[in-house]
Amino acid sequence: MDAVFKSIDVRDLLSASDIDDPSSPLSAPDLRLLIHRLDAHSHHIKSKVQSYILSHHTHFADLLSLSSSTFSDSLSLSSNLHSLLSLLSHDDDHRQILSTLKEIQSGVSELEATKKKASIVRVIVRLSGNLGGVKELMRNGDFVEAAKGVRDLKMALRIGDVDEERENEEVVVYGLLRKQWLLCFEEIQDLLVKFMSNVVSFDPQLGGIRVVYRSSVGDAHGVELRTVLEAMDVLGILDYGLAKTADLFIKHAIAPAVNFKSPVSFLEESSGSQEESSGTILKIISSLELKAEDMDCNALFTRMTKVVKFIYHNVCLENGPWMRCFGKLTWPRMSELIISNFLSKVVPDDASKLADFQKVMNSSSEFETVLKDIMFISESDKNDERLSNFADNVEVHFAVRKKTEMLANARQLILKCDFTVPEDVCLSSPRVALEFYHAARDALLLYEAIIPIKLERQRDSINQAAVLMHNDCLYLSQEILGLAFEYRPDFPSFIKEHAIFVDIAPRLQLLGEDILQQHIQVTISNLKEAVDGADGFQNTHQMPQYESVKFSLERVIFIIEKVRILWEPVLLPSTYKRCMCMSLESVFLRITQDILLLDDIAAEESLQLQRLIQLLLESLAPLLEALSTIQNDKNSDQSFSRPLEADIPSLGKIRKLAELLDMPLKSITEAWEFGDLYGCGFILTEVVDFIKALFTDSPLRKDCLARIYRINF
Repeated sequence: MDAVFKSIDVRDLLSASDIDDPSSPLSAPDLRLLIHRLDAHSHHIKSKVQSYILSHHTHFADLLSLSSSTFSDSLSLSSNLHSLLSLLSHDDDHRQILSTLKEIQSGVSELEATKKKASIVRVIVRLSGNLGGVKELMRNGDFVEAAKGVRDLKMALRIGDVDEERENEEVVVYGLLRKQWLLCFEEIQDLLVKFMSNVVSFDPQLGGIRVVYRSSVGDAHGVELRTVLEAMDVLGILDYGLAKTADLFIKHAIAPAVNFKSPVSFLEESSGSQEESSGTILKIISSLELKAEDMDCNALFTRMTKVVKFIYHNVCLENGPWMRCFGKLTWPRMSELIISNFLSKVVPDDASKLADFQKVMNSSSEFETVLKDIMFISESDKNDERLSNFADNVEVHFAVRKKTEMLANARQLILKCDFTVPEDVCLSSPRVALEFYHAARDALLLYEAIIPIKLERQRDSINQAAVLMHNDCLYLSQEILGLAFEYRPDFPSFIKEHAIFVDIAPRLQLLGEDILQQHIQVTISNLKEAVDGADGFQNTHQMPQYESVKFSLERVIFIIEKVRILWEPVLLPSTYKRCMCMSLESVFLRITQDILLLDDIAAEESLQLQRLIQLLLESLAPLLEALSTIQNDKNSDQSFSRPLEADIPSLGKIRKLAELLDMPLKSITEAWEFGDLYGCGFILTEVVDFIKALFTDSPLRKDCLARIYRINF
């Protein structure tokens, strides 16, 4: 059929060569020929189509029959749908159908809920039964299977995997099961730990650590050590279960083994095989006489190896992972004991002996190799090679020790002021004398560089370290100035041209003054912190606030008395007075400023402020009187008496402020006009603000303020 309906090319039906040429149009005969041939071709197509239909008559009949049947079914379905819609159009029937559908839906939901509850109940019953089975296994002594059951129940109950919010949404019985599981876990854990305490213990009568391979715990009898270790491994509590055992070996075996003051040796004794109810004991034998070989590194590591191998064979039962766990619990403390009691003490004190330390390095490395072979320490983790790491850094430890010795010697030389080096210079050859001269200068420079830094923390608090350093600097500077005059005539001629100490003296004087000033600032800072507790001296007419301010002032008095006790015995009188006056000035100035900044002072409040100032001044009166008797300069005229206010300017101001708090307005105005207040350090704005805070607005106040404004010093 495809060939019949293929496209027809008109060119094939004509005799003309080119029908597209416009210069040669088709003639009438050509057109008649074309019509004839098209008509013949049409009859040919019709004949072909008729022949095809006749040959496929059966197929076309089946197709028409199927179409007719489908059309009939469609009409029937349409009729049924129409009937159904007509039926649903009645309200009563519609409500009945909806009610039936809801009942069906509710029944299905209830059935699904019942199935779900039944499933949950089956799970709960199974888990509860498993918990009971675990307890039964524990009573029978089958701790390994009991541990596996606890582990499986942990996964089933999702212990540790459920957050608090999700746990609240779960069935309540799951929470109860988790609590039961926790109780079961704690019970088996306690039993296993108790068993370890029974099978590995220190026996004072036998004088050693005893290990038995079978024991009884609770209702279980004849439980093997291996069974308990396997159970702890399954539960993941091996480190917890072996912790007390590790402490036992550290205390009774390892620590005594590295104590060279009371050396011990070890002897292993066995009373039977592991299959029997027997055990092994590691006897600890004390040596009354200290032998030379006991101080040797080989003897030490031999003893330690015997202890570790005893643990490997008799406690961990030659199980590598168990031994690794025991090593993690023991090795950090064990290595620290070996380093502090042995390795650090055999570090050479002379550079020529560093090569002799190679024996210790080799022994340390061999000992750690033994520990790796039995998995006591990790074979790949370099951090576990604690002994080798320490031994390999012997040069660093040697340098630290020498540095400590050098600083100690220099400190003793400086603190004792033992200036014997210049004497040695006088009695030595020029070359040796020059070395001694440099040693003397280096000792002084060492003090200048190290001592302030070493005592820096002490200088940050109120103590005597700072004033003693100040005195030391002054003393050394004075001694340095006298060195040239004392020894220079006896110096060799070569040294006279190079021996110079005078340049160090000013540096030490400046250092001493800087230390003292820093100490004064620390004291002032503490005093200001105490005054901060007064909260600006506000509302002192209220009893709680009055007591708070009073406590702050008492703290100020305590600090001043403390520094007096520290300073007065050790500082020069003039220096002591200067330091104390600077500290008192900071306190008086701060208190005066805080009170003058108050913007409203009640009548009762002014009396309380006056009482507080008087309390402070009365408590400091003996100190102020003692300071007034100290001369600022020992060369000054003794008949000249300098008032203390010249060194503490705020002293007169705070005294005058106490008077102003109880003084009438007119008297305050006259005191300003006569210059009394200005002489005590008050300025115009302070007086004006004080009057506005103390007195209410009135014609008298306006008049007095106008008088004050007219006089500006």
